[in-house]
Amino acid sequence: MTAPSARRVVITGIGVTAPGGQGAKAFWNLLTDGRTATRRISLFDPAPFRSQVAAEVDFDPVLSGLSPQEVRRMDRAAQFAVVTAREAVADSGLAFETVDPRRTGVTIGSAVGATMGLDQEYRTVSDGGRLELVDHTYAVPHLYQYMVPSSFATEVAWAVGAEGPATVVSTGCTSGLDAVGHAADLVREGTADVMVAGATDAPISPITVACFDAIKATTPRNDDPEHASRPFDASRNGFVLGEGSAVFVLEELGHARARGARIYAEVAGFATRSNAFHMTGLRPDGKEMAEAIRVALDEARLNPEDIDYVNAHGSGTKQNDRHETAAFKRSLGEHAYRTPVSSIKSMIGHSLGAIGSIEIAASVLAIANDVVPPTANLHTPDPECDLDYVPLTARDQLTDAVLSVGSGFGGFQSAIVLADPERRSR
Repeated sequence: MTAPSARRVVITGIGVTAPGGQGAKAFWNLLTDGRTATRRISLFDPAPFRSQVAAEVDFDPVLSGLSPQEVRRMDRAAQFAVVTAREAVADSGLAFETVDPRRTGVTIGSAVGATMGLDQEYRTVSDGGRLELVDHTYAVPHLYQYMVPSSFATEVAWAVGAEGPATVVSTGCTSGLDAVGHAADLVREGTADVMVAGATDAPISPITVACFDAIKATTPRNDDPEHASRPFDASRNGFVLGEGSAVFVLEELGHARARGARIYAEVAGFATRSNAFHMTGLRPDGKEMAEAIRVALDEARLNPEDIDYVNAHGSGTKQNDRHETAAFKRSLGEHAYRTPVSSIKSMIGHSLGAIGSIEIAASVLAIANDVVPPTANLHTPDPECDLDYVPLTARDQLTDAVLSVGSGFGGFQSAIVLADPERRSR
């Protein structure tokens, strides 16, 4: 076995379930076309709510390969995770039955767990909220699995036959970044040879919409759902809720090369920090995010000038967009002005804990295709956001190294550096 200090971690399989089309190919086509998948909410009647738009996944669990028993057992977010993991495994070309299952692990990120299942079951056992003392006999038999997000990792582990470390990471909106970063650390330290890692969330439910309505974080631009998500635009007024999942197969580089795997990118560096400041607020100087970026670059042994593209958190709230812009300037220096930055939330919304992994998928595909996805709906830039945000149209560009960042309620700030391992070695 390679010495742990020399172990490098690469992505060899990608699976994506996202608004606008299921599968990594459909996802990438939507991004590079600059199309948006935001629309009026159809999963329930949104009329009573301030914000009535979201980016929904057109998802049929049976057509996606789940059995009736799996559909009955799993919440929508768990269904996303299993379907997406199966795509990643198939894409990797790795015969999992030939790998030591005890050295194969799973790490899944989620911010809000089985929100849709819990919301639905509460309405059932309370008879639509009319019963103060609920009748548990009306609940589904697998309600306990909705209560514990660890069931997400369990379901994926069962699906791929992994008997190594199995973990759920729940750090708000950085969960998807942190799950992949944790999985990479497990491979790098020698605890596992293969990790199936990513994130999933299906939060488009009345309770979630009501919560974000209460703090006015989501956009009230209900008359124009297609253009409602406007990161870095002067007219932005809140984010658009989304849903989805992205899962990856991570391997030690030598392991991947020995079997002739297609290597999408190396997980070259990762770091996470907390601002210890406010549950939902952000300091305008971006200091903690900048520190996470600095540490991730150091781990990757890259300089700021080596970054070819920044996949931004870009939620479309004024404080987040300005905070990020300041963090990029603080961490990348003058190179920040020469580096394309974009937010795919402009097209697929903000799927909370899942979005970090979905943004990793976009970053990896940007490296694989040498294309930078655009920021849709960016017509009038905020003067305080004065970097190159790749408005409206995708851009052909040699992309060897990508920085992807996330910011989450509670003060979480995470950064991951992804790179082409061959070009990086040269």
